[in-house]
Amino acid sequence: MTTMHAIDVHSPRDSQLVGWLPTATPSEVSAALATARSARLEWAAVPAAERGAAVREAATALRQQASGLATVVETETGRPFASAREGVLAGAATLEQYAELGPVHRGRSLLGSAVDFMVPEPRGVVVALTPWNDPIAVACGLIGAALVTGNVVVHKPSERCPHTGLLLATVMQPCFPAGVLQTLVGDGGVGAALVGSDDVDVVAHVGSTATGRAIARTSSAKLLLENGGNDPLLVDDDVDPVWAAEQAALGAFTNAGQLCTSVERIYLHKAVAAPFLEALCAKAREWNADPQPLVDTRHRSFVHEQVAEALAAGASCLAGGSVPDGIGAYYPATVLADCGGAMRVMCEETFGPVAPVQLVSSFDEGLAEACSGEYGLAATVLTSSMEHAQRAWRELPVGTVKVNAVFGGAPGGAAQPRGASGTGFGYGPELLDEMTTTKVVHLGVPTGRS
Repeated sequence: MTTMHAIDVHSPRDSQLVGWLPTATPSEVSAALATARSARLEWAAVPAAERGAAVREAATALRQQASGLATVVETETGRPFASAREGVLAGAATLEQYAELGPVHRGRSLLGSAVDFMVPEPRGVVVALTPWNDPIAVACGLIGAALVTGNVVVHKPSERCPHTGLLLATVMQPCFPAGVLQTLVGDGGVGAALVGSDDVDVVAHVGSTATGRAIARTSSAKLLLENGGNDPLLVDDDVDPVWAAEQAALGAFTNAGQLCTSVERIYLHKAVAAPFLEALCAKAREWNADPQPLVDTRHRSFVHEQVAEALAAGASCLAGGSVPDGIGAYYPATVLADCGGAMRVMCEETFGPVAPVQLVSSFDEGLAEACSGEYGLAATVLTSSMEHAQRAWRELPVGTVKVNAVFGGAPGGAAQPRGASGTGFGYGPELLDEMTTTKVVHLGVPTGRS
């Protein structure tokens, strides 16, 4: 007799049980992968324009159900409804983008004594493991790129938002043939079973570095990994410190610091330190007037542990920094000064509303500090100097460098993490390349016979 395991989901706002779901059993995992392999050839044979039309239909369905999806996201993760709805609409926009790009995704040709042409073909079965912090937008990026290029997908949403994942499946699955898009609820054990299967051709994962490294050790599939980040913000001495503090607050406190490219460490020029810190603390107080909970109390304990260790090591708390009384997984926007590079809050991913600040005497010193560490997701530099901006984007060992804006970028922009932050392109047209493999055809003409 197989023992049924279940996932309980509690509200981050009041800790009340909002629901539970049974996890997929080993036989259900095997059955889903077998169904996917059976469906892959027929879906790959569908004309690209028809696949694009199906993905566009899914985007339309997502827009129609945006409010319902946002409500479930808010219930499970604590992300405010308006922000959660923006995430759903961002997911729909990503699907629409891939609906357009997929049908025109093409190879190259070379003319010699014969004609060589390169044909992109789907890789096959894609396992998509997606996070809880922006569950719809991230899932739609991976699923949309995979499906429009002719792959089939088995999706496992985070165990912290399984109802969100199942509702997304309910909305999208009717747009595709049976077996093309499947969703399994489960914890790390289900994820490990999917990743370790020889029936999987691509594993696309957005989540922690520890999980990404475990996947890399156990999977023989093509890997697309966006792991954790420790994104630096470098503040030069020639910028308006109040504006710079607004950027820092936006980067560190948005979604309670639970974004892949949140500002995780700040290198601040001493010349603008006093007005910057005063303005940053003022912004923290504004954020704390209407706080957003972290995803759960377990994660809050992790965040506070890093803050407490920094304070014990000599950091100064200028705002926040303590676990509030009462129910829920709330944690205040926190500003730490006098931080050092050896503190965990400066060299590891915190993933919470914490802005740790280390003072530097020059741009060169700040850039050297920002270039340190094992992570390579993104970085931001705030400067009025074109020379400093050029040096920053050339020298920072990260996949994305942002100059004078902590968020933003072109619609459809790509990202390619480095180091401990992962491997492979995520998002953008380049993700279509990752989801396909190339077949080279040498097309010659027979000779020797009339």
